[in-house]
Amino acid sequence: MLQPSEYSFNGKSTSPAANPNSFNPVKTVSAPIEQATIGRTLVIKGEISGAEALYIDGRIEGKISLPENRVTIGRNGSVQANITAREVVVMGKVTGNIECTDRVDIRSEGVVDGDVSTIRISVEDGAVLKGGIEVRSADQKHHQPKPVEATKPAAAETQKALAATASA
Repeated sequence: MLQPSEYSFNGKSTSPAANPNSFNPVKTVSAPIEQATIGRTLVIKGEISGAEALYIDGRIEGKISLPENRVTIGRNGSVQANITAREVVVMGKVTGNIECTDRVDIRSEGVVDGDVSTIRISVEDGAVLKGGIEVRSADQKHHQPKPVEATKPAAAETQKALAATASA
């Protein structure tokens, strides 16, 4: 919202006493974003879990589990891990599977080598994605594979039984 300046066009000046908001910008109140950062010279091997957003510009090997938060892999970031998060943004390189409860965003310089399971996905021009993609509906929160192979062996055994009785 624009406030009148000290110098107005009609030649009259507005003093701070006359308009106490004339020099104060409109302030919005919001909670600060809690985000941990792994710098470009850091290498972490193991499991990472927590309750805040994570920005990775270094190298991670292992597992990342932040199911209620955002994981951002920066341009210098290299991740060799399975990632479970609410939201994942890839600007660097990820080797491993990504499981999201909200969205995956692979930017133009990002590389993902692994399977992605999410509700929403965005892949910019120039991004590399090598692996499978499962886009779930919003009410289906977790990946639950369906047993497709279970019906094939039963059908094969039925055919064998018919072939055995036909030859006897």
